[in-house]
Amino acid sequence: MAQRKISNTKISKLNPEEINKDLGFGTKITSEKSRLINKDGTFNVRRIGNSFLNNINWYHRLITIGWLKFFSIVFVFYFFLNLIFACLFLFIGIDYLQGIENRHQLSDFWESFFFSAQTLTTVGYGRVSPTGFLANSLAALEAILGLMLIALATGLFYGRFSRSVARIRFSKNILLAPYLDINGLMFRIIHERDNELIDVSLEVTLSCLEEVPSGSKVRKYYPLELERNHVNFFMLNLTVVHPITEESPLYNATQMSLEESDAEFLILLKATDETFMQQVHIRYSYTFEDVHWGAKFKPMFDSGVSGNVSVRISDLDQHLPASLNT
Repeated sequence: MAQRKISNTKISKLNPEEINKDLGFGTKITSEKSRLINKDGTFNVRRIGNSFLNNINWYHRLITIGWLKFFSIVFVFYFFLNLIFACLFLFIGIDYLQGIENRHQLSDFWESFFFSAQTLTTVGYGRVSPTGFLANSLAALEAILGLMLIALATGLFYGRFSRSVARIRFSKNILLAPYLDINGLMFRIIHERDNELIDVSLEVTLSCLEEVPSGSKVRKYYPLELERNHVNFFMLNLTVVHPITEESPLYNATQMSLEESDAEFLILLKATDETFMQQVHIRYSYTFEDVHWGAKFKPMFDSGVSGNVSVRISDLDQHLPASLNT
């Protein structure tokens, strides 16, 4: 393939809608070596100067963080809330909590702490009970607060279970491989969970820097036509192929031209989770550094003796050297 930069000579082959396509990042992001979408699908954007309250989105954070972090936050919050109320009961006076035996400084604290835990969760074993207006008022306040917090925790717990999450795994590299009598840009995906995805559609967009007549660089976005951008059922692995024809923005592109234009391939996958009947969205991206030139993927599945098809997920990234078509 002859060396040639991504330039307007190829862009002219695209229709005006494709030339003006903007994914929401705008054309002013011209920093090189900085990807638009991270490997985990999050946008590589940091907002500066926003107020603290506007940055708070606790529901989204608690729904999306890992289970270990979620339970750790719940436990720490539960512990410190009981710690605060235990100190308040001690401040009012331990004498206003009836039923405490073998009293000393350490036991008074822990009796108050566990009484707070019983009140917060509305368990109330009955051995220790508050007396007096202040102690009863504090216990009543903690009880109503506990009811609201338990309802909130239950909603978060249910929300985490009911949220449809597709575990789509992408191949480590995107390959430039021989395809029919031409070449193609291809990557491979597989769904790692047993729940079925249906009506899967894919969009792949090339993001690159281009020099304009004024001498400055702007970022352009070009949709890449795929061999197959929709499948009804997603049970096996799927190899997504962009044929590099003369109409492709990658026609005659080289490793050097992709690097100089800071090329990034932005991927959006949409599918319907058959279990929840909800639409899921997956974002991913490859940079020019992830492009492996002259290779093809190894097969991932084979038919067993029983007639079942076996898919080797561990082979998703496996590829072999292959000569490109000239």
